[in-house]
Amino acid sequence: MIFDQLEEIYNALLNRFLDQNWWPATTKDEIIIGAILTQSVNWSNVEKAIVNLKQNSLCTLSALHDTKAEIIAPLIRSSLYFNQKTKKLKHFTNFLFTHFEGNLKLMFRQNLEELRKNLLKIHGLGEETADSILLYAGDYPIFVIDAYTIRICQRLGCTQSKWKYAKYQKFFMDHLSADVAMYKDFHAQLVNLGKNICKKKHPECEQCPLSKFCKYYENTTNPS
Repeated sequence: MIFDQLEEIYNALLNRFLDQNWWPATTKDEIIIGAILTQSVNWSNVEKAIVNLKQNSLCTLSALHDTKAEIIAPLIRSSLYFNQKTKKLKHFTNFLFTHFEGNLKLMFRQNLEELRKNLLKIHGLGEETADSILLYAGDYPIFVIDAYTIRICQRLGCTQSKWKYAKYQKFFMDHLSADVAMYKDFHAQLVNLGKNICKKKHPECEQCPLSKFCKYYENTTNPS
């Protein structure tokens, strides 16, 4: 069954695309900022916003905490919904400075379940964003689920359309070793596949390294 093949699926992606070296950031602050800004937008738009923040010495959580929203918002305009995202950044930094003195090391000493629960209480942070922060910035063993992962899993035939985020996450974490490095790269591999090959419309199945596992491809090439 396909859940017994998750590591084989990961290795097929790794062999084709090599390590994705994701998340593309130089600091944990930048990872968290990027995780918040990338909601509902392509990464290329986030990169422009990150560059603007860096050029204005605002690509740290401390600087964002000390800077007025009306200064931040125009700098992240490329990330779309920039006023709302400015509020989300401020909500996160307020949480960090209120509870952990602005110290990420202190925050990441918390138990995974406790910290995740508290992050999800921050206005504007959903499960995908919270888990991206936990995995990529905090190095916690938690698998990130996104729209690409859901699409690919459904096409492979290993999940059901009625599943919610938590069910998808449990599926991966129940059938993979709790390996932070692999969780990071597996998620990145799925994003890469979903963006470039297993597209929402007109998937390029003949180019896909997972075609031998895929029910969608099987049904397309051998319709009943």
